[in-house]
Amino acid sequence: MSRIGKLPIKIPSTVDITNENSILKVKGTFGTLERTIPETIGIEQTEGNLIINLKNETRVNKALHGLYRTLINNMVVGVSEQFLITLILQGVGYRGSVQGKSLVLSLGFSHPVNIDIPDGILVDVVQNTTINIKACDKEQLGLFAAKVRSWRPPEPYKGKGILYKGEKILRKAGKSGKK
Repeated sequence: MSRIGKLPIKIPSTVDITNENSILKVKGTFGTLERTIPETIGIEQTEGNLIINLKNETRVNKALHGLYRTLINNMVVGVSEQFLITLILQGVGYRGSVQGKSLVLSLGFSHPVNIDIPDGILVDVVQNTTINIKACDKEQLGLFAAKVRSWRPPEPYKGKGILYKGEKILRKAGKSGKK
């Protein structure tokens, strides 16, 4: 049995959970999320806690136990608190802004980069160089942040690019002069 899978999930009072036909729906103040749960995983709801059980313990089911416990926990946390990823634009002239339903970035190209913002994701640009991305779905949030970052990943010589907050770039020395 998985050590992570055995841990109970605390359910806040603002979150409502329903499980019908192996489809788990989690509804909270920031939205509603759905996920299909395999038949081999059982879900018990008791007094503000959610417990994930296995119906039969095979190698595959044991592997899924901790995974689905973590996925369900991320759903509960997402609809009650939301997840946040902060991106920092580092470089001369690098800046961003939100125009309608798209994120417009100036990244040193000859043209501005327009990235459509998916539904369920909130983007806020602070001081032109800091982008706060919020969503209740952690998976969708991570994919969108990675898509934005892929336009200018940080480079090791000058440290320019789009960085996650708190990310450290290992710098290289570069060319040495003629002797």
